[in-house]
Amino acid sequence: MTLLMTPDKANFSGKVHGGSVLKHLDEVAYACASRYCGSYVVTKSVDQVSFDLPIHVGELVTFLASVNYTGRTSLEVGIKVVAEDCQQLTARHAISCYITMVSVDDDGLPKPVPPLVPADSVAQSRYEAAQERRKLRSEIIERLAEIKKRSSGTSL
Repeated sequence: MTLLMTPDKANFSGKVHGGSVLKHLDEVAYACASRYCGSYVVTKSVDQVSFDLPIHVGELVTFLASVNYTGRTSLEVGIKVVAEDCQQLTARHAISCYITMVSVDDDGLPKPVPPLVPADSVAQSRYEAAQERRKLRSEIIERLAEIKKRSSGTSL
């Protein structure tokens, strides 16, 4: 997906607002995952969003997405965001992220997804990295639950 970044997407410093970009990231992840699964999907988690470089108003922004990994009912979508300055004829990798989507049926219950079979060495590398990220996410969830248990009753 390629979009022109217009002034209505700007934050107080004149750059594109991170929230605007996050909205587009979620839409791209939905399109990629839904197309892959052939079903409705919902966002489970958004992680590893790395706003490496600012995006400026007036730039063309291209969102490149791929399904990196599938579980039983979930899949990881990797997204690379490239910002292009049309006057300078330059492009740069501005943002990367990983979004986990879950396929759901008409009742909103998780539904199995087709297994991903990596087609080449690049896809295999993405698949293996996604497996490692999945393991890390599980560890983080466990540790956060421990912290929450220890700090229950405290505000924020």
